[in-house]
Amino acid sequence: MVFSSVTFLFYFLPAFLLCYFATPGVRAKNMVLLAFSLVFYAWGGIANVAVLAVSIVANYVLALAIDRRSERWRLRVLGLAVAANLAGLIAFKYSGFLAQNINVLLAPTGLALPVVHPALPLGISFFTFHAISYLVDVYRRKASANGRFEEIAVYITMFPQLVAGPIVRYSTIHRRIRDRRTTLGRVSAGLRIFVIGLSWKVLIADEVAPVVAAVFDNTATPNLGEAWLGVTAYALQIYFDFGGYSNMAIGLAIAMGLKFPRNFNLPYGARSISDFWRRWHMSLSSWFRDYLYIPLGGNRHGHWHTAANLWTVFLLCGLWHGASWTFVIWGAHHGTFLVLERTRFGAWLKTAPRVLSHLYVLLVVLTGWVWFRADSLPQALELFQGLVGMNGAGYLSAQLEVELKPVTLAILVLAWPLAMFGLPRPGGRSMAPKTRLAVFGAVDSLVVWGLFLLCVLSVGAATYSPFLYFRF
Repeated sequence: MVFSSVTFLFYFLPAFLLCYFATPGVRAKNMVLLAFSLVFYAWGGIANVAVLAVSIVANYVLALAIDRRSERWRLRVLGLAVAANLAGLIAFKYSGFLAQNINVLLAPTGLALPVVHPALPLGISFFTFHAISYLVDVYRRKASANGRFEEIAVYITMFPQLVAGPIVRYSTIHRRIRDRRTTLGRVSAGLRIFVIGLSWKVLIADEVAPVVAAVFDNTATPNLGEAWLGVTAYALQIYFDFGGYSNMAIGLAIAMGLKFPRNFNLPYGARSISDFWRRWHMSLSSWFRDYLYIPLGGNRHGHWHTAANLWTVFLLCGLWHGASWTFVIWGAHHGTFLVLERTRFGAWLKTAPRVLSHLYVLLVVLTGWVWFRADSLPQALELFQGLVGMNGAGYLSAQLEVELKPVTLAILVLAWPLAMFGLPRPGGRSMAPKTRLAVFGAVDSLVVWGLFLLCVLSVGAATYSPFLYFRF
């Protein structure tokens, strides 16, 4: 089940909101949230629920063990707990990839491991990182192990963030899970953010998706125009798709009286790759920073040690996204430029004209998306050949011309300023404060209702369109 579906918008969400707000008491509301979250997750396959349940029970018990053990044993139990979580992630997500690469090394001996690709439980990368953050926060005494099983279950399974984030630290939300209140103002603000996220997904990301598919999936040797059109369209698709999902999750959380961290902050408007990663998938980048980069030593032991730490983090960040060499290379790609920016080049970049720094970031990010979106290394190389004109500069393919409808072309043009700089701030400074508030409140309401109506019309006429990050 996806947020941008008829099932969710017209059946699941109204039923949830009705039951949630009709139920008195936070503990009872948590039970409603848990029940609906399990139904939401089971929609993707009952087998997924068994994996999720094992994770919840195991981490509930392990956190209590960490909290109650003596200092001598706490680190050992934490190590065991983190290893158990990572073992589950590796078994489901990386076993086939590892077997394939080991078989390449074993080829001269004539031996081979069986290559098995288990069905990937929905959102396993996300709920595994949630669980690890809970365990580490308990170990660091940022929070106590929770003896209420249903609260840990709610933390891991909350349907707004269960399958695609944002990654919520236990230490930042545990108090609101136990004690929160909802108001009409929060519900209104939360649903407004939800509609904005829905419009990002439905009206922008889904509109440019056919252009991306025409280039990446149906063009063997894209020429110069096709390659650049495909890559720039994909940059918009992944931002407004994932950013839209994050906004919807954040909006639903606010409506429930919870608070999720912001996940995007105009990343394409960054002036360096370091700045880009402070703006893109912020909950993931901060997770890697706090739970891996800093424990490895961060930037405290000289340039080469810092470079090694950055490369380690971003190679693992690439692998976290998928079991493929294209994701590893994407991680190495970003890690390389992060290391480069810690040299004199970084100092020059800070003083460079804004146009040059923006172009540098866009070039690095766009070329990185080639590795991220390509299904294989040969396909990525074909795209790069197209980007530099090695496949010619002829006409666009017939399929691509069909997909470039006037509305699609308008979005491809107008969405870039929105992605880089956001909406312009409203004027009306000469109005009286109360008048200004009333006018812009009315305009805001009309715009949000208009966007929701357009989304409903689009969702009703569209085919199934899952969020891109569901596969991670």
